[in-house]
Amino acid sequence: MLKYIRGCWAKLFKPPAQIAQIKTDTVGAYRLALVQSESVARPVKYQYPVIEPELIPGVVPVGAKSAIAMDAFPTAGSVYSYASSLGYSGFPGYPLLAQLSVLPEYRNMASGIATTLTREWIMLVSTESAGDETRERITQLEKALRDHKIQEVIQQAAEQDCYYGKAQILINIKGHDKSEPLILSPKTIKQNSFDGVKVVEAMWTTPMAYNALDPGAKDFYRPSVWFMMGQRVHASRLLTIITRPVLDMLKPAFNFGGISLSQLAQPYVDNWLRTRQSVSDLIHNFSITALQTNMDEILQGTDTTGNGLVARAQLFAANRDNQGFFLLDKDREQLVQINTPLGGLHELQAQAQEQMCFPCKTPSVVLIGIAPSGFGNVSEGEIKAWYDWTRSIQEAHYSSPVKTILDVMQISMFGEIDPDISFVWKPLYQMQPDQVEQMRLNASIRQGNYIDRGVVDPDEVREALARDPESGYQGLDLSKEITPPAQEELSDPLQR
Repeated sequence: MLKYIRGCWAKLFKPPAQIAQIKTDTVGAYRLALVQSESVARPVKYQYPVIEPELIPGVVPVGAKSAIAMDAFPTAGSVYSYASSLGYSGFPGYPLLAQLSVLPEYRNMASGIATTLTREWIMLVSTESAGDETRERITQLEKALRDHKIQEVIQQAAEQDCYYGKAQILINIKGHDKSEPLILSPKTIKQNSFDGVKVVEAMWTTPMAYNALDPGAKDFYRPSVWFMMGQRVHASRLLTIITRPVLDMLKPAFNFGGISLSQLAQPYVDNWLRTRQSVSDLIHNFSITALQTNMDEILQGTDTTGNGLVARAQLFAANRDNQGFFLLDKDREQLVQINTPLGGLHELQAQAQEQMCFPCKTPSVVLIGIAPSGFGNVSEGEIKAWYDWTRSIQEAHYSSPVKTILDVMQISMFGEIDPDISFVWKPLYQMQPDQVEQMRLNASIRQGNYIDRGVVDPDEVREALARDPESGYQGLDLSKEITPPAQEELSDPLQR
């Protein structure tokens, strides 16, 4: 393992090519610049080969062979050349993606998506016909979700998907063989046998087998069994989440994962880092002091040391401040201050920072924490659009794994799956307290009008309030009889 890690670091950080020493003459500096520019190799970024991914030793057991190693990789040749010309091609490898995850730019993207996706979490609900037993089961399930930290597991899986392009959640059941399919039945899952779930990083797994023959089959290019550090794990026990899938042609090269958010964002992050550093360097060196003096002796070579001129320059640089001074020759020397204009730098830096929001579809206030100068105010519509996009990701990629985990937990706890229990993702957008109060006031006026006109019965309204989690009266005791307030008869004051 240590040898493998050292090899990855050696590939990522190759020493620069040695530059041949040449004899300096009158044009030596010019020749040296030419040799340096031609001899130093300049790697092209973001172009990764479409080849078999390099796996960590131990993922595939000794004597076995990964299904990826037997793939023909039809993407070679002209297809790869065209992809490389666009700047994107293959899989960069897990070591590089892991190193990118320590940079704050990539980490903010992943944590922003993951925390927003799980911030409000889920709410267990039941049908209207459900009885007290179902409501008691919901209470127990909610406690079990907290005890097993399922919310944190889903959040961690969302981060892994951003870093590696794939997240996998292993379902642990006591006494089960991981290589066998997971059947959701009381006959196969004993009570109190659920042993929690664990997020497995993508680098520890690789497909053992997948169907590459029948494109019409459900399991076409979908691994049925995975290698997990030498163990065989059935795909039904290793829930795989891929929110940015690649086409079938590229799946073997990506270790049957998707393209990571870090790989998509790498050009934008590099542009931002280069712009940020350039602006910092420009501010640091915006002013240059130039001395116009007689350089004939040094340029002609008669003054071989140049001690006098160099000593003056060093003395001036060492004592340079607003209270220092420089002695000049009255007739032959002149001191000039050259300043670089700094206007517009903040707009350029803000635009480079704003471009990082594109690959992750995240508003700047979420990604950066503030709205930098030049962005303008973040409107409420942008936040709602971000929440709508996050909700679509919840439904498309995370509802199925959460449902599978809940089904396993129910069988382990109750011996069956209660058909009256389901879950919904809580809304991400939260109204302000005054907005909530105004909404409840409008609802009460509308319900009162319906009761006065005989459209609904007061008991029906009371039941609706008890079932509505937003009413403020959820969980009312419906068995309690409510006596309507007596209507006071108005009498004529003149008859009193």
